[in-house]
Order: sequence, then C-alpha cells, then structure tokens
Amino acid sequence: MTETTDRIEKQIEINAPVSRVWRAITDHREFGEWFRVNLDGPFEVGETTCGAITYPGYEHVTMEVIVESIEPERRFAFWWRPYAIDPKVDYSTEPRTLVEFILEAVESGTLVRVTESGFDGIPDHRRDEAFRMNDGGWAAQVVNLQNYVQDNL
Repeated sequence: MTETTDRIEKQIEINAPVSRVWRAITDHREFGEWFRVNLDGPFEVGETTCGAITYPGYEHVTMEVIVESIEPERRFAFWWRPYAIDPKVDYSTEPRTLVEFILEAVESGTLVRVTESGFDGIPDHRRDEAFRMNDGGWAAQVVNLQNYVQDNL
C-alpha cells in the first residue's frame, strides 16, 4: 500500500441500514452528538455551518464547514480547515481540505468510507501535525459514528 500525505482514508461497517447511517451523518443534530459539536443549523449545499466543539479540551474551537455535496444516502462532503485549533492563529487564508462520507449497502448493513483530502495545500509549518491529528481523529470518529448509530437504532 502506498502511503500518502495528501489524504486520509478510513472505513467501517455499521450494522444498520444505509438510511439510518445517512441520517446520523447529515442531520446536524445527530452529527453533533457523535462528532461532539453543537452546530448552529442544518447542512445545506453551498452553505456554511458552524458550531462549538464539545470534546473536552477543545471547547475553545469553532468548527466551520462549507457543504460541498449532499447526494442522498450515498455521498456527503464538506470543506473545512484541518486542525485549526489555536485561538491565536488566523486560519482564514489557508486552503481547506475536503471531507467525504461515502455510504454503500453491504450484507452486514452499511460500509462507510471517510476521506479527507487536500493536505498538500496546508502550509508546510503545520501540515504534518494537521495530518497526524486528523488521521487519529477520523480513526476515532468512525468508531463514534458506529457506536452512535448502533446505540440509536
């Protein structure tokens, strides 16, 4: 397998129908439950949604996403600035990375693939840390999603 520094890829199978997993990913309230963010409104293509992170130690961070695509029960994608957690830093001039959730029906329920790409555009001085932290973050978040869905069928 070739290692890349531009994209993170995670996948997990969830023992639930695609429609249930889709709702957990695209309903802003449900997304907030498993992702640990209090979003200010629903996800809409072309619109920005913001919210305060509720994960302990990161409560000072505001998550901001611009929704790229909502293809019902198949693909949900948004742009954000990865690991933009220092309140003293203005990240507004940095490029964003693209986060994509792809859902596929499988025998056990739903296969969820999460990809975050575009790290090669992040400034050199913080690229490695942003990649490493988000790689670990997505590894945890796919499990959070799985647990949330399976606990809330």
